[in-house]
Amino acid sequence: MAKAMKVYNNGDADVMKWEVVDVGSPAANEILIRHSAVGLNFIDVYFRKGVYPPPFFPFTPGLEGAGTVEQVGAEVSEVSVGDRVAYASPPLGAYAEKRIIAADRVIRIPDEIDDTTAAAMMLQGLTVQYLLRQTFRVKAGDTILFHAAAGGVGLIACQWAKHLGATVIGTVGNEQKAEIARRHGCDHPILYNQEDFVERVRDITNGKGVPVVYDSVGATTFDKSLDCLQPKGYMVSFGQSSGGVESFNPVVLSVKGSLYLTRPTLMTYTADPADLVEMADELCSMVVSGAIKIPVKQRYALSDAVQAHKDLESRKTHGSTVFEV
Repeated sequence: MAKAMKVYNNGDADVMKWEVVDVGSPAANEILIRHSAVGLNFIDVYFRKGVYPPPFFPFTPGLEGAGTVEQVGAEVSEVSVGDRVAYASPPLGAYAEKRIIAADRVIRIPDEIDDTTAAAMMLQGLTVQYLLRQTFRVKAGDTILFHAAAGGVGLIACQWAKHLGATVIGTVGNEQKAEIARRHGCDHPILYNQEDFVERVRDITNGKGVPVVYDSVGATTFDKSLDCLQPKGYMVSFGQSSGGVESFNPVVLSVKGSLYLTRPTLMTYTADPADLVEMADELCSMVVSGAIKIPVKQRYALSDAVQAHKDLESRKTHGSTVFEV
């Protein structure tokens, strides 16, 4: 028997319960994974609280993990028993010692990447891949604004954007996080509690603004982020850690310079298995080459997920957080 976190109703972190579960056996196109590491992401909080409604109750949180294949279904050809694999994909269920998942949702982990790094990089790294390489294709000479630059996604984004030749402006909560972001490629950390980030962006860009803002914060940054954009700039809203954005009149986009607004998700970009493999190959190559280092800053036992969620929500964490299984 294995153990997993179960959530029977939406609420604060204490609704998660560590319980014995019956994992079962994989169907024809599925595999059974024994996790060695599981990633913690803010989307886990959204599902736990009900910001994103879970598909059913009880459910096991988590969309990201790494481990070893223990069983394969009769029609599986993508991986074999004993392969090291990682994933960042629905359905929910990563907060578990073992789980079953569709074989076409996982990728093989290169020998140069350990399981902890793999569990920390998949969801956040693939998110950065689609943000910088697809949603708005960052190129050399661009100046971008990335909110929460010292977070797990932010630190990967700073490194990747610098590798592409961009100048990176990032918002952070304190001096410690500013220094961390700076070490990972953020040229201009802005302390949003002490400075008006719109004024700072305008100052840094000589009044031009930036062609793109990447915003996972939501309610507290959305309106001002629009004011940081150049005409025809892209507002990429990919999260809402401070709460959802209120409805607004789309005429605002025209008034502020014919702006573009998009609300992308990783699940859309990786829905096609071929796209998932291509994105993961690029991410892995960036990590193996050393162009991107995955900053695993916090480690918890999976059974301590309640405390990990509390720490994440209170902004006590920076970089990536991994559960060790």
